[in-house]
Amino acid sequence: MRTLIRACALWALVSLAAAPHPLVAVAGETDLSGSVDLEWRLFNEDPAVPGQEGNSQGSLVLRPEWEWESEDRKRQVRFAPFFRLDERDDERTHFDLREGYIQWIFDEWELLAGVNKVFWGVTESRHLVDVINQVDFVEDIDEEDRLGQPMILAATQRSWGRVEAFLLPGFRERTFPGEEGRLRFPLVVDTDDPLYTSGAEDERIDGALRWSHYFGDWDVGVSWFHGTGREPRFVPVPAAGDPSTFVALRPAYDVIHQLGVDLQYTREAWLWKLETIGRQGQGRDFAAAVAGFEYTFYQLGGGASDLGVLLEYLWDDRDLIAPFTVSEDDYFVGARWARNDTQDTSVLGGVIVDAGDGSIAGLLEFERRLGDRFKIEAEARWFSSVDPENPLVFFEQDSFLTLRFARYF
Repeated sequence: MRTLIRACALWALVSLAAAPHPLVAVAGETDLSGSVDLEWRLFNEDPAVPGQEGNSQGSLVLRPEWEWESEDRKRQVRFAPFFRLDERDDERTHFDLREGYIQWIFDEWELLAGVNKVFWGVTESRHLVDVINQVDFVEDIDEEDRLGQPMILAATQRSWGRVEAFLLPGFRERTFPGEEGRLRFPLVVDTDDPLYTSGAEDERIDGALRWSHYFGDWDVGVSWFHGTGREPRFVPVPAAGDPSTFVALRPAYDVIHQLGVDLQYTREAWLWKLETIGRQGQGRDFAAAVAGFEYTFYQLGGGASDLGVLLEYLWDDRDLIAPFTVSEDDYFVGARWARNDTQDTSVLGGVIVDAGDGSIAGLLEFERRLGDRFKIEAEARWFSSVDPENPLVFFEQDSFLTLRFARYF
């Protein structure tokens, strides 16, 4: 079975590069798009850890996307690689295939084979149920950026809901900044020497199921995942000859069972949201949840702009054996403003406050298109009043401003 699954995934990737290929040699529509981004990240404090470099960090990002779709819309091939060249951190200079798959659509079924990104969830501050793709931690610490995941996906849409079944051959390890990078732990994470509780290590085949449907104003999703957890624990590496001194951290990945539920209730200007999980395999069994609402004020002052106000509560009761989290008992307060103009101008801002110790993590994002081909983005992230016992203390001196200029093609 493992050989068959890996062969199917490999064939899907090879077929993207093969030219000509029987699947794409027939009539259909081909589209090439993407962007080239110039990015500058500016830190307002000096590095906290020896070895980290400078208060500025420039990089170049390439995001090409190629897609082919048959005339009958029943076959699709998509290829979307990602490449970042960073001037300071060798670990942040990286390549990833975010998407590279073939999809077939039948009367009642869909089948996808290759590499893909899947998103589950409804809340703003944390995506608990989103467990398929690994976090690309060198991109940002907000866990919004994800690596591509090899998969075979079968899905069907019926009157009683949509069902998706995943086979996930091959585990993707989380990326981490290198010794010279900012936004890292005091000890560098040794990504070359991970630990696994599964004897198959990164070759283990994971599985997942998801059912989703809507009932009037309710949108419901229920998911189950069994496989290598995407969140690692960290095992300190002692120095040679001095077991009392640690020189690095080894990421350790456990096999987990996770049941997730996401709900969204829409009523006029209100969006009520919930994500909750139960997990086994990382210490004692634990649960976590994010719940809250978004209320939108439409056409502010009689104009075209909208303002959404967000409030969420984050709770997590995992023990110290599980991977650490900064969201055990926190509140998120934020706002989303959309000008609704032809340039898609928008602003998102908010703060997460630890209810126990008062530590604050803040975020402010701005974006606006410039004509048909260009876009500017700015993102500020800061940390303040951080308690010494809070994991955010690792990043306390890494508050930053990111400026991004993108050219689309």
